[in-house]
Amino acid sequence: MEKSVYLWVILFWMCSIETVAYAQFANETREVTRKGTTAAEFLSIPVGARATGMGGAVTALTADVTAMYWNPAGLGLLTRSSVAAEHATWLAEINFNYAAAAFPTRFGTLGAAVTAMGTPDMRVTTVEDQEGTGETFDASSYAFTLSWGKSLTERFAFGASAKIITEQIWHSQARGLALDLGTVFVTPFRGIRLGASISNFGTKMEMAGDDLLVVADIDPVNRGNNESNRAYLRVDSYNLPLIMRIGLAGELIETEQVRVTIAVDVLSPNNSNQFANLGAELGLLGDLVTVRAGYSELFLEDSIRSLSLGAGLRYDFSAVGIVMDYAYERQRYFNDVNRISMALLF
Repeated sequence: MEKSVYLWVILFWMCSIETVAYAQFANETREVTRKGTTAAEFLSIPVGARATGMGGAVTALTADVTAMYWNPAGLGLLTRSSVAAEHATWLAEINFNYAAAAFPTRFGTLGAAVTAMGTPDMRVTTVEDQEGTGETFDASSYAFTLSWGKSLTERFAFGASAKIITEQIWHSQARGLALDLGTVFVTPFRGIRLGASISNFGTKMEMAGDDLLVVADIDPVNRGNNESNRAYLRVDSYNLPLIMRIGLAGELIETEQVRVTIAVDVLSPNNSNQFANLGAELGLLGDLVTVRAGYSELFLEDSIRSLSLGAGLRYDFSAVGIVMDYAYERQRYFNDVNRISMALLF
């Protein structure tokens, strides 16, 4: 009876988040790709070398601090406190960094994370000074996340995250708020996990700042009027990159020395068509060494990501554990991306 109740709960939750995701964009068609139609695109960049090495197919699999990005319900499966950090040189020499910490309590696991992305300095150019004015500018994006996850039963976990998002280009800035929700259900069949999450459900973002201040002549036909009116350029507001994920994960082989895990995710974002991610992980010597492979954006036309590979080491020093992961991700139009992450468990 209990199993049936929670199966209905998870099915209802999946239907609910799918309805919300599609309700905002019901007037869109599959022929419209919707690329470049959202703000804060850095929220779509995968987090975690382990997850990246598995092609991002970790909605039902993340039981570490990166769950705050993929599925906050994964925090409810943590049994140890953890801090982690990641660095990657993203496309066009853009720096991408992630730091997070999570602490299990009797009320559930509490977590906090910071995602930061920044560009190198670039020259300021104008119509008159196309070689540069001598000034430089940069762009940066930040997301500050607070998360909570809890195992409500031995098989069912729920989690939520709240985010403050900022983006800045020189003297202009945009801010937004977002909410993530997720669930994980461990089925009775060989421990197969079923996960679902919705990410970045929140406010629109709109740029504001001194860079939008201009001098305008509101009546250029007539002379003698004030030709130096101070005005602000009108800008549009844009939705956040809403992403709905449904994932399935399980072990093909699981012994004391060898573990083979496979996972598949189906994603429905508001700035692209639907696609799937596939991933596999081989654990050796009790997960002391792990090897991973994955494929991202399967079935997506003009996809950017494709093959990914990764490896990891994990060693426990009595009460403290160290986890080091590396991932390689192939990019279609840009240089390939290498990621390194490290975590401490205590």
